[in-house]
Amino acid sequence: MSRLDSFIRRVTAQREILNYIIDLIPEVEGPVLELGLGNGRTYDHLRENLPDREIFVFDRAINASPQSVPDGDHMILGEIRETLAFCGPRVKAKAAFIHCDLGSGDPTTDLATRAWISPMISERTGQGGIVASGLSLDLPDFEEIALPDGIQKKRYFLYRKL
Repeated sequence: MSRLDSFIRRVTAQREILNYIIDLIPEVEGPVLELGLGNGRTYDHLRENLPDREIFVFDRAINASPQSVPDGDHMILGEIRETLAFCGPRVKAKAAFIHCDLGSGDPTTDLATRAWISPMISERTGQGGIVASGLSLDLPDFEEIALPDGIQKKRYFLYRKL
C-alpha cells in the first residue's frame, strides 16, 4: 500500500471514529480534550460537530493554520506530560471525550508514552466518558468498546470509563 493510500485510510478511519463518538456522548457531561493539535484537522471537525461543547487542546507548539487553532483560553501549550497533569483548575470538569493522537510510530517511545499518559487520561475522564487513542492504553477502570464497522483493528482503540 502506498503512503498516500495509507494516509487516506488513516484519516478516513479517524473521521468515522470521531463521528461515531460524537453520537455516543450527547448525554455525557463535560468538555472534550484533544491531546495533540497537529495541523488542527480533528480539532476543527470536533468544533464543527460539537458547537456547544468546550474543547481544550493540548500541544507543545502550534503548527496549525490560524483558523484551526482554539482561542487562548482553550489552547494549552507546553509538554502534555506536564500540562495535562495540572489542567484541572483551568478545565474544571472531567472530560466527556478525550482524543489522544500522540503515537510516534516508534515502539519504544509509544510504550513510554502509554505508561505516563494512561493514568492521566484515567484521571481526566468522567464516568461514561469515551477515550479514542491511536495507542493501546492501560485503563483498568474502562471497558474497551468496539470500533465502527470497517475500521481496521489496532488502528485505533476506544474505551469507555465505567
